[in-house]
Amino acid sequence: MSLFNFWKKEVSLFNENLTIEETRFVVLDTETTGFDYDNDRILCIGALVLQNGTISIQNSFEVYPEQDHYDKATAQIHGILKAFIIQRPTELEALEQFLVFLGDSIIIAHHTVFDVTMINKALERNGLPQLTNKRLDTAILYKKTLIKSHLFERKDHYTLDDLADKFDISKKDRHTALGDAYITAIAFLKIVKKLKEKKESNLNSLFR
Repeated sequence: MSLFNFWKKEVSLFNENLTIEETRFVVLDTETTGFDYDNDRILCIGALVLQNGTISIQNSFEVYPEQDHYDKATAQIHGILKAFIIQRPTELEALEQFLVFLGDSIIIAHHTVFDVTMINKALERNGLPQLTNKRLDTAILYKKTLIKSHLFERKDHYTLDDLADKFDISKKDRHTALGDAYITAIAFLKIVKKLKEKKESNLNSLFR
C-alpha cells in the first residue's frame, strides 16, 4: 500500500463516538525559520501521543528535515543551526515519516493554525495532499476555562508561556519542538480537567 493510500485510509477512521480518554491525540509543535508561510521552512517537527490521559514519552516523534533556508535571528530562539545535525532526511522523507506517525489522530497544538499551515505548505511543495485531521488549539480551549465576568480581564491571545505559568509547567525545554509539544500536552490535560468541572468535557464539546 502506498503512503498516500495508507494515509487516506487512516484519516477516514476517525470515530466521533470515542471519549476524550479513548481518543488518540497527537500533540505537535514545529520550529521554523520564521512566520512567512510561503518563504519560511520547517526546521523540526516534534510530536507526542496523548491517550487515556497519559503522555506517551516513549512514543514520541522528532525529525529535522534538510533545509537550505536558515535565519540567524530565529536561530537565536530555537538554536537549530544548519550544521546542527549532519545527516537529515529530505523534507519529503520527514513529511512521510510524520504522516505515518500522525495517522487519523486529532491534532493538538498551541496556535494550531500556524503549525498546520506550515506543514500543509510543505506537503503542497512535495506533491502530497493537505492534512484533513480534526484539530484543537490549546490557546482557544484555555479561554473556555475562564470565568466570564466584567471583573476579569481576558486577553485576546494567550501564549504557551501564559499557559505554562498558569498551570505551573516547567519551561526547561521551551522553544524546542518536542519540549513545546510536551508543555502543550500537559496544558491540554489541565484544561480538560477544568472543563470537566464545568461539565464541558465530552469530545464533541471541545470543538464547539
